[in-house]
Amino acid sequence: MEEIIKLKEVIEAALLTSSKPLSIDELQKLYEEKIDRSTIRMIIDELMIDWKDKTLDLVEVASGYRFEAKVKFTEHLMRMNPDRAPKYSRAVLEVLAIIAYRQPVTRGDIESIRGVALNPNAIRQLSEREWIDIIGVKETPGRPSLYGTTKHFLNDFGLKDLSELPDIQKFEEQLNLDLSDTQVLVNSVVKKSEDQKNTDQESYEE
Repeated sequence: MEEIIKLKEVIEAALLTSSKPLSIDELQKLYEEKIDRSTIRMIIDELMIDWKDKTLDLVEVASGYRFEAKVKFTEHLMRMNPDRAPKYSRAVLEVLAIIAYRQPVTRGDIESIRGVALNPNAIRQLSEREWIDIIGVKETPGRPSLYGTTKHFLNDFGLKDLSELPDIQKFEEQLNLDLSDTQVLVNSVVKKSEDQKNTDQESYEE
């Protein structure tokens, strides 16, 4: 029992101080002796329960496990850096949604779905945010690039994999809301990402 407590303290300290999510493999490296993956998962489950009623949640995302502030604190935490939150246009959010739900897609696919020409700035902003990347080419004339979302996208939105994306109809309803409501959601996601990465935020044009 005492050994488990010590293991638990080490894992807790590592997760609290890490700037990125930690996988089971990475957590195993904390010890000289080999610790079973099942033991680490058991400890993580216990930590999730321990923190249930505290200020942080221990969550699993695509790259592993991380602590993040509970949603109810987001508005307060964002006040610390109110001018740093990037602003995304409705068009950029629509492009992100199309790539997330229809990937892999080409620029032509995105334009066909939206019915308008694609502004290169939308792809640039999403690429610089590391939410999308080129994941291949389509075997058609011109071999256009195929876009898909990244692990960074999953991590920022608190998802383990794409199967956890909300129902497409609900997502479309969200996009039909006032843009400011959607922006609050994105700002919340970005703030969590910045807390994890602890790096300077690059400014984006609206």
